Amino acid sequence: MNNHFAGVTLLVTHYNRSSSLKRLLETFRQLGCSFEDIVVSDDGSKPDHLTLVRQYAQTYPFRLITTPVNKGLGNNINKGQDAVQTPYTLYIQEDFVPKASFARHFADALAFMQQDPGLDLVRFYAYFRYPYLKPYGKGFSEMIFKPELWYSDHLKFYLYSDHPHLRRSHFPDKFGRYAEGIHSDKTEFLMCLSVIKKKARGLFLNQFSEMFDQLNPPEEPSTIGRSDWRQSRNPLFLLLRWGYLKIRLVKNSYELATLTE
Repeated sequence: MNNHFAGVTLLVTHYNRSSSLKRLLETFRQLGCSFEDIVVSDDGSKPDHLTLVRQYAQTYPFRLITTPVNKGLGNNINKGQDAVQTPYTLYIQEDFVPKASFARHFADALAFMQQDPGLDLVRFYAYFRYPYLKPYGKGFSEMIFKPELWYSDHLKFYLYSDHPHLRRSHFPDKFGRYAEGIHSDKTEFLMCLSVIKKKARGLFLNQFSEMFDQLNPPEEPSTIGRSDWRQSRNPLFLLLRWGYLKIRLVKNSYELATLTE
């Protein structure tokens, strides 16, 4: 089955995980999914990985955008997005793998974007469901940001996410470029605030585990390190987490209120 998505560029950010990149591109091929263009934005990978990526370009039709040194996630997304020449961008990090239902859900999402000019992005994957949703259609809901503090789920600030999503390629013109030279989590969160501040409209796939898996095998582990204490089920840590999230809710609300346009 051939599922060609005209007007869409697949933008993949990559860093030192060449096998994961190959797995992503090969899975799309096996699913019969193709795009008008593919851009792989590399963030200064080691020579052995970069050599393999260049070899993959002989098999998979992508344009490789490189940098001589690692400059972080913000720069990697910015330079990749700058290379996109189509109206729509499907953004994916290299450690994701599309599932069999990808084509069906993606076709619906693309149709929504084409029919509704007010939509800015469609999210396909998350660790947790976005907390405030309004049914939209075909298994998608619109994300509704509720600024009041009594809407106390801190996940409401993640109307945007670096996980796989479809967006209009003029996204940086409306919401700004990604912050560079800082930790990737902060880069992501600053974009979350900008997206909310500038009143983005976005959809969320209700069954958010249906389109992608995220795989980090031992030979190519995640390049982002995070502490484990927030995941602990220890009662003391649960209490600390509850307090931390309440403080974070207020802090995030303040950051959003004081964010300059």
